[in-house]
Amino acid sequence: MGLLTQLATLPLAPVRSAAWVIERVVEAAENEYYDPGPVERELAELERRLLSGEIDEDTFDRREDELLDRLDEIRAHAQGIDS
Repeated sequence: MGLLTQLATLPLAPVRSAAWVIERVVEAAENEYYDPGPVERELAELERRLLSGEIDEDTFDRREDELLDRLDEIRAHAQGIDS
């Protein structure tokens, strides 16, 4: 960029900075949302609760289906496929 271009676009610097921050926040939120770790830990905890008798088989099956669907969504996103 030339000096004149930089001077002409200087008033837009705060907007560009805010846009950059928003992009980083969205990126961090997506990384957290599509992290399979918490879902896998919740599946393990769910199985532990079933084996200890804290929940019944129906509750386990229903929640397990939800978590497995979530893992499928995460894997599809990782492969670049929209579900």
